[in-house]
Amino acid sequence: MKSILVLLRRLGALFVPAILVGSGLAAEVTVFAAASLSDALKELSPAYTKATGDTLRFNFGASGALARQIQSGAPADVIISADELRVDQLEKAGLTAAGTRRTILANLLVVVVAVEGGAPVATLPDLAKAGVKRIAIGEPATVPVGTYTKEHLQKLGLWTQVIDKCVPLDNVRAVLAAVEAGNADAGFVYRTDALFSKKVRIVVTVALDEGPRISYPAAALRDAKEPAAAAKFVAFLAGPEAQAVFAKHGFLPAE
Repeated sequence: MKSILVLLRRLGALFVPAILVGSGLAAEVTVFAAASLSDALKELSPAYTKATGDTLRFNFGASGALARQIQSGAPADVIISADELRVDQLEKAGLTAAGTRRTILANLLVVVVAVEGGAPVATLPDLAKAGVKRIAIGEPATVPVGTYTKEHLQKLGLWTQVIDKCVPLDNVRAVLAAVEAGNADAGFVYRTDALFSKKVRIVVTVALDEGPRISYPAAALRDAKEPAAAAKFVAFLAGPEAQAVFAKHGFLPAE
């Protein structure tokens, strides 16, 4: 009996390290990402897990809100923002991992109306006309699409003409939903969000050389529980496989 127990202990000593090594091969990466990326990232996730063994857990929302959560200590491994400002803030606070930041995507700002019974909008100045009573926008203080919207309308001298019609919402998908439901006559969203919906149509596209520079930076975070896996995922986002999926969803390359 004693000899059997000794043998089992020896076998256990062989198997336990193997188990520990095996568990170290895969990681769970918690990704805080802009709401406009939700469909593309959900499509990427299974293929990434199959290729690397790492699983991805997402928290989607307005970039400003996500940055505040991270600053307050929320556990996250990666941030992907819809603007450079939020990652700038995290970087300045020393919360990003050095050398991991990459700008991975670009986008366009568009105005949408409902497919059925949409408001008579063909140009941005049309938003100031009496036929448009409610304009859904992202909250300019926390939602990048709202910040881009306000800045562009200010540049054109239209902000003061439409500010009383604007309804600020929590994220770009909430803006899209408001127009889809008929709770707003028009809304400012990203082109990628408009392409996602069958209930809205694009009536104005702000050209790249005329509008705001909409870019998506990604970075691993200093306090990531899985720092190596986080850095690996950020690098993957800039690679050809991920970029092909983003292009399919209407995003533009960073350059």
